[in-house]
Amino acid sequence: MATAKKLTENHLTCVICTEVFTDPATLQCHHTFCKSCLLKYINTQPEAVQAGSIQCPSCRQQTSVTNPESPVEEWVSQLKPSHVIQGLMDDFGHWTKGVEEHLCSVCTKQGKTTPATSWCSVCDVVYCDGCLQLHNMMPGLCDHEAAHLSDHTKTKVKRRFMCQVHRDEKVKLFCKDCKQAICTICCSIKHRACKDVDTLESMTPLVKEQLTSKIEQLRINMAASNNNITSRKSTIQDVKCNSQTLKDQVIKTRETVMRAILRKEKQLLGDIDKATDEQLHALQADIKSQEIELQMYQQQYEFTANAVTSNCEVDMYAAYESVDETSTDNRDTDNRPAPRWVVLTHDLDKLSKAVDELQLGEVQVVHRVSDPGSSPVLHHTIDCKEDGDRKDPWSADVTVLTVDGIKVTVVTDYNNVRLKTYYTSNFKSFHNQLLLSSEPWQMAKLSESQIAVIVTGSKEIVTVNVTPDPILLSTIKTSKQYWALASLSPSQLAAGTWRPSHSVDILDMTGRILRSINTGVIGSPGHIHVTRNNNLIVSERRGKSLVCVTSEGAAVFTYTPTGDRALTYPWGIATTSTGDILLVDRGSHKVIQLTESGQFVRDVLTQQDGMEYPYGVFLDADGLLYVTSDRCVKVFNFCKR
Repeated sequence: MATAKKLTENHLTCVICTEVFTDPATLQCHHTFCKSCLLKYINTQPEAVQAGSIQCPSCRQQTSVTNPESPVEEWVSQLKPSHVIQGLMDDFGHWTKGVEEHLCSVCTKQGKTTPATSWCSVCDVVYCDGCLQLHNMMPGLCDHEAAHLSDHTKTKVKRRFMCQVHRDEKVKLFCKDCKQAICTICCSIKHRACKDVDTLESMTPLVKEQLTSKIEQLRINMAASNNNITSRKSTIQDVKCNSQTLKDQVIKTRETVMRAILRKEKQLLGDIDKATDEQLHALQADIKSQEIELQMYQQQYEFTANAVTSNCEVDMYAAYESVDETSTDNRDTDNRPAPRWVVLTHDLDKLSKAVDELQLGEVQVVHRVSDPGSSPVLHHTIDCKEDGDRKDPWSADVTVLTVDGIKVTVVTDYNNVRLKTYYTSNFKSFHNQLLLSSEPWQMAKLSESQIAVIVTGSKEIVTVNVTPDPILLSTIKTSKQYWALASLSPSQLAAGTWRPSHSVDILDMTGRILRSINTGVIGSPGHIHVTRNNNLIVSERRGKSLVCVTSEGAAVFTYTPTGDRALTYPWGIATTSTGDILLVDRGSHKVIQLTESGQFVRDVLTQQDGMEYPYGVFLDADGLLYVTSDRCVKVFNFCKR
């Protein structure tokens, strides 16, 4: 009973009325509803009715109808339940018709509440003991198979396949034209115009075979759906983490802006203090000068007043003569400059406008390059030409690191024998460079702050710490001149050589060769990349192909297209989070997208997107695509078409 109840709740319940199916109908999307509920829903969808189709209430998928001109009621009436739903209804439908209440179906119609004890597999009705005796006494019903309800919960009763129209007739035929199991009466009446009718016995193996195939396909679909659900759940966590990261970036940007405002505030307050101190100093000096003059005038005043009041001619003439020596003219005092005044000049309207226009950032929903429906848009360009460069830069490779929250772009400049870094911090752009002993070529990312770089001319591999400025850590001497480089593990590197042998060597971090890989198709490895499955992808210049091998050297696939898609100069390689491969073809000015198994998907970037002789390629965690093109690095994001 518990099993029947669970099946009823999960599989035999209409999502519209939330009741057990009454006359179920299954749409092409495999969703099932009561016909009456479906009819009511269809009448609320005039656009779908006008288009001559039935829209699924659950998934919105359209189900086409055979005769759009007929009434909607006829559309619904022609719908049949799926074989699975019909089988469940046949097996467990009686539980929904009275068994849940343990009531006899016949007695219930008479207004009685007699407990049911048995079930007839042909009539599909439950009976009490008395009604079952009457049932067994009826001439047309006495040969029906009946089972006790408690037995039915343990053992499935083999039911007789009876016609739903002619209840006493066994189903013995199958109409291939209508794809319907029928009795002989149905065949002679309703299917007499049908051309292909076969016996049920001969059709059963074929039906079983098709259902077995359908089960396998459903199993595959279920596994794919389960994988998609798992992937989406993982994506939900990634989205949440990304949201928090973006919020942290906004807060950090706000703090940076606030620090800049506080610096300006401190500067203005310092300027006010400085100007005020100068003003006060000038005023104090002027007061001191005025006090000295006042004292001098007081002395002259007393001397002259005494001379006048003494009636002594000698004192009077002495005072009179001193008048010419010390002038009492105060014109110099009157002409002194007025004291300076400190004022703060600012345009509040301009300041308010600047605050309103202040942008801490812009929120965008970007798509990934692995989405075939996305298109590249140039985000920005990094010009690698710097003061002190003796030649035009040749940007051979590019990678991106995130150091203490700062995104750092690292570029190898072959012509100027330098490793260059570019980053932005506190609204300012910075660049730095590290001079190497010889020309750098491909890089391998060891961690978010360390890289290994091939130094071709001196047969070296150098490790560099990015702080975000590049600092040389160590130099690894190699026995061969390598050009291609990738990180296979924290303790192993994969390095490609052209001379003296054409192979890919697996090295330890001292430069010692652990083993060599040569599948016979690797002649001139231009670039090496390690996939998420730890396979090696090698761009083969001489063979104009892309080769994928395991880390042990077993061949996985070789991509060597012909015709218009033939490769001319394959070089840089990157992979997406979904495993898709991005391959640079320098000669055709393209970045090509392949599946993880090496099947062509599309041309991601072409000459129309500004690609001119690209070399290196890198895809960062934010979905930005970096491509080196001689002296610059072009950065692209992707939007929906």
